[in-house]
Amino acid sequence: MDYTNEPVCIKDIEKIAQRVMPGGAWGYYNSGANDEQTKTDNESAFDSYRLHPRMLRDVSKITTHTTVLGQRVRTPLGIAPCALHKLAHADGEAATSRAAAKHGGIMILSTYSTTSLEKVIAQGDGTTQYWMQLYVYQDRRVSETIVRRAEKAGFKAIVLTVDAPMLGRRLVDARNKFNPPPHLRLENFMDPDVVNGTGYAPDLAKSENETFGATFGANGDQSLSWANGISWLKSITKLPIIVKGVLTAEDTQLAIDHKCAGVIVSNHGGRQLDGALSTIDALPQVVEAANDKIEVYLDGGIRKGSDIFKALALGARAVFVARPVLWGLAYKGEQGAFIVLDLLQKELELAMMLTGTTQVSEIDESYVYTPVNRWVRHSRRQPGQPRKLLAKL
Repeated sequence: MDYTNEPVCIKDIEKIAQRVMPGGAWGYYNSGANDEQTKTDNESAFDSYRLHPRMLRDVSKITTHTTVLGQRVRTPLGIAPCALHKLAHADGEAATSRAAAKHGGIMILSTYSTTSLEKVIAQGDGTTQYWMQLYVYQDRRVSETIVRRAEKAGFKAIVLTVDAPMLGRRLVDARNKFNPPPHLRLENFMDPDVVNGTGYAPDLAKSENETFGATFGANGDQSLSWANGISWLKSITKLPIIVKGVLTAEDTQLAIDHKCAGVIVSNHGGRQLDGALSTIDALPQVVEAANDKIEVYLDGGIRKGSDIFKALALGARAVFVARPVLWGLAYKGEQGAFIVLDLLQKELELAMMLTGTTQVSEIDESYVYTPVNRWVRHSRRQPGQPRKLLAKL
């Protein structure tokens, strides 16, 4: 059904974005891997968790201020990394950055930004936290250059994506034979003196590094491991390292062992391994393994403020959204991106009020009913021995 008034929820903005975006661009943003089971589960799994509200509490003053990596932020809602914002709007990541600054949450910038990291952080207000997402390439000098640029520019953390040794098989993109429009540039792979200079023009010939970055599937470092990756990254930066793409207790423990600052429970928006757990279903085991020794965040599937509340109740310190922000960009540029963040923020505040909570620190698992034995995992079968139950999720 079409409406003539302004959008009132994220689903409304999603429908508008689908109408206004070119088919190839919409397919690129919206696609998941293979049958898109995990992408679908990311959203639908939130509905399996129910809220346990408390009544007759003073909720006249609500605050969403919290701390992330020891720094105070106005909200636990931030922007997840996503490539090619200029597919959605000509102002791209610069518009997203301005919306993030107005909103007050953290923005994680993608390596595959169509706006240089220096330009993006320059749009902030001086108080906004920016984190830099990173892929590691076979030629690690390329990755190192991005890390050093980000640290120099004022980014506060490096977010290492670990769930993409190779790109997932996205059938929609394969059918569309999608390639980014030739006028879009991967500015983080370009010479910063050129791309940030006053004489920069986007019709410059693509550099060798930019072409290299655009072929991640061929150039990603598939030998990257806990042993050889984290120590290398720590050797080139003093920034805290957050590992993005963790879905298990085992990998959470490894992140602790390697002294990472945090993990993001993420399945790459359902774009990598189809059949993996939804992020909200994976969150409890990660939080339990973290045991307050490492911060835990979540991205994937959040479409309502109550989704944010549920993730916080189950132990996430902050949550991040990507596709909704891109839909907002397609709808109204910077204003549209802010509308998305503001809608989710107000819905979170409403969920807090209606559950009887007034600050983020009060939100815990006592406010959520969790599905019992949703998933069961057994050990490998040994000859002559019964299977051992490892986990009930």
